[in-house]
Amino acid sequence: MGLDMYASRTDTPIPALDFKPEEGDPEIAYWRKHPNLHGWMEQLYRSKGGQAESFNCTPVRIDAADLDALERAIDENGLPETTGFFFGESRPEEVEHDRAFVAAARAALAEGDFVYYDSWW
Repeated sequence: MGLDMYASRTDTPIPALDFKPEEGDPEIAYWRKHPNLHGWMEQLYRSKGGQAESFNCTPVRIDAADLDALERAIDENGLPETTGFFFGESRPEEVEHDRAFVAAARAALAEGDFVYYDSWW
Protein backbone atom coordinates (compact mmCIF):
# COMPACT_ATOMS: atom_id res chain seq x y z
CA MET A 1 0.00 0.00 0.00
CA GLY A 2 1.08 3.54 -0.51
CA LEU A 3 0.56 6.75 -2.38
CA ASP A 4 0.32 6.22 -6.16
CA MET A 5 0.02 9.40 -8.18
CA TYR A 6 -0.87 9.83 -11.84
CA ALA A 7 -1.10 12.61 -14.39
CA SER A 8 -3.02 11.82 -17.54
CA ARG A 9 -4.30 13.54 -20.64
CA THR A 10 -7.60 13.34 -22.46
CA ASP A 11 -9.09 14.93 -25.54
CA THR A 12 -12.52 14.92 -23.87
CA PRO A 13 -13.44 18.16 -22.08
CA ILE A 14 -13.46 17.67 -18.30
CA PRO A 15 -14.61 19.86 -15.42
CA ALA A 16 -12.06 21.39 -13.06
CA LEU A 17 -12.60 18.72 -10.41
CA ASP A 18 -14.62 15.79 -9.11
CA PHE A 19 -15.03 13.96 -12.42
CA LYS A 20 -14.58 10.29 -13.21
CA PRO A 21 -11.45 9.69 -15.28
CA GLU A 22 -11.88 7.44 -18.29
CA GLU A 23 -9.98 4.18 -18.35
CA GLY A 24 -7.41 4.26 -21.08
CA ASP A 25 -6.57 7.97 -20.82
CA PRO A 26 -2.85 8.16 -21.67
CA GLU A 27 -0.67 8.59 -18.61
CA ILE A 28 1.96 11.31 -18.89
CA ALA A 29 3.51 10.90 -15.43
CA TYR A 30 3.51 8.51 -12.51
CA TRP A 31 4.96 9.03 -9.05
CA ARG A 32 5.20 6.61 -6.15
CA LYS A 33 5.13 8.22 -2.71
CA HIS A 34 5.93 11.86 -3.50
CA PRO A 35 3.81 13.44 -0.74
CA ASN A 36 4.96 17.03 -1.18
CA LEU A 37 3.72 17.07 -4.78
CA HIS A 38 0.51 15.43 -3.61
CA GLY A 39 0.11 18.17 -1.01
CA TRP A 40 0.55 20.80 -3.72
CA MET A 41 -2.12 19.09 -5.83
CA GLU A 42 -4.47 18.97 -2.86
CA GLN A 43 -4.00 22.71 -2.36
CA LEU A 44 -4.82 23.17 -6.06
CA TYR A 45 -7.94 21.02 -5.65
CA ARG A 46 -9.08 23.05 -2.64
CA SER A 47 -8.36 26.37 -4.42
CA LYS A 48 -10.67 25.29 -7.25
CA GLY A 49 -13.47 24.63 -4.75
CA GLY A 50 -12.87 20.94 -4.02
CA GLN A 51 -14.84 19.79 -0.99
CA ALA A 52 -13.98 16.08 -0.67
CA GLU A 53 -13.10 15.19 2.91
CA SER A 54 -10.18 13.06 1.77
CA PHE A 55 -8.04 13.93 -1.23
CA ASN A 56 -7.89 10.32 -2.45
CA CYS A 57 -9.18 9.15 -5.83
CA THR A 58 -10.19 12.79 -6.33
CA PRO A 59 -9.04 14.10 -9.73
CA VAL A 60 -8.26 17.71 -10.49
CA ARG A 61 -7.73 19.29 -13.93
CA ILE A 62 -4.43 21.10 -14.42
CA ASP A 63 -4.42 24.22 -16.60
CA ALA A 64 -1.53 26.28 -17.99
CA ALA A 65 -1.63 28.74 -15.07
CA ASP A 66 -1.50 25.80 -12.66
CA LEU A 67 1.60 24.49 -14.43
CA ASP A 68 3.23 27.92 -14.15
CA ALA A 69 2.55 27.94 -10.40
CA LEU A 70 3.76 24.37 -10.01
CA GLU A 71 6.95 25.11 -11.90
CA ARG A 72 7.63 28.09 -9.61
CA ALA A 73 7.04 25.90 -6.55
CA ILE A 74 9.43 23.26 -7.90
CA ASP A 75 12.11 25.83 -8.76
CA GLU A 76 11.80 27.56 -5.38
CA ASN A 77 11.68 24.33 -3.35
CA GLY A 78 8.16 25.40 -2.44
CA LEU A 79 6.19 22.17 -2.52
CA PRO A 80 4.46 21.98 0.88
CA GLU A 81 5.78 19.50 3.43
CA THR A 82 3.09 16.82 3.40
CA THR A 83 2.73 13.71 5.51
CA GLY A 84 0.36 10.78 5.63
CA PHE A 85 0.35 7.21 6.87
CA PHE A 86 0.87 5.69 3.40
CA PHE A 87 2.71 8.63 1.82
CA GLY A 88 6.43 7.97 2.33
CA GLU A 89 8.82 10.90 1.85
CA SER A 90 9.59 13.13 -1.11
CA ARG A 91 13.16 12.90 -2.38
CA PRO A 92 15.36 15.61 -3.96
CA GLU A 93 15.93 13.53 -7.10
CA GLU A 94 12.22 13.82 -7.95
CA VAL A 95 12.70 17.43 -9.04
CA GLU A 96 13.79 16.43 -12.55
CA HIS A 97 10.82 14.08 -12.90
CA ASP A 98 8.52 16.88 -11.75
CA ARG A 99 10.01 19.23 -14.34
CA ALA A 100 9.60 16.56 -17.04
CA PHE A 101 5.93 16.27 -16.06
CA VAL A 102 5.45 20.05 -16.41
CA ALA A 103 6.98 19.93 -19.90
CA ALA A 104 4.85 16.94 -20.95
CA ALA A 105 1.70 18.55 -19.56
CA ARG A 106 2.41 21.79 -21.42
CA ALA A 107 2.87 19.82 -24.63
CA ALA A 108 -0.45 18.02 -24.07
CA LEU A 109 -2.24 21.32 -23.50
CA ALA A 110 -0.62 22.80 -26.62
CA GLU A 111 -2.04 19.88 -28.60
CA GLY A 112 -5.52 20.74 -27.33
CA ASP A 113 -5.79 18.01 -24.71
CA PHE A 114 -6.80 18.36 -21.08
CA VAL A 115 -4.47 17.27 -18.26
CA TYR A 116 -5.45 15.99 -14.85
CA TYR A 117 -3.95 14.61 -11.67
CA ASP A 118 -5.35 11.68 -9.70
CA SER A 119 -4.06 9.59 -6.82
CA TRP A 120 -4.82 6.49 -4.84
CA TRP A 121 -3.62 5.49 -1.42
